Amino acid sequence: MRCEICGKSITGKPLKTKIEGSLMITCQECSKFGKVQREPQKLGRSRGAARRGGVRRQPRPIEPTYEVLENYNEIVRKAREKKEWSREELGEKIYEKASVISRVESGKMVPDIKLAKKFERILHVTLLEKTSDVTKEDFGSSKIKGATIGDIAKIKRH
Repeated sequence: MRCEICGKSITGKPLKTKIEGSLMITCQECSKFGKVQREPQKLGRSRGAARRGGVRRQPRPIEPTYEVLENYNEIVRKAREKKEWSREELGEKIYEKASVISRVESGKMVPDIKLAKKFERILHVTLLEKTSDVTKEDFGSSKIKGATIGDIAKIKRH
């Protein structure tokens, strides 16, 4: 193996050295031009299990995505009127300004997920719908295997 800096044949163990943001294989002499990256310790099966308490980690579930219903403004307005609250009163209950309530009810502002959940909780309405239940299996290698960027992206031709 040759040093990527000087080109000399490396005797002994080559060093991985980070030089100006690039990771390079260098000899001992050229490693002084950057920072030598140390090898991560390899844990044996028993030591790794002991460190984690013998518990296997479960992969984090993918969060579902939500979309605000199209007639969100009518739903919010009708629910507020049914409870006989003013915009100011509703705003106080969900810690938002009356102008925000007004803009949502007029359809000038689409509430984000956090605001929509506040409306749902206080008004007992449904404003959000799940758009997809994506699971880890959906991203599995078997479904994407062989896919190219052209399969995934729409190409706009002029």
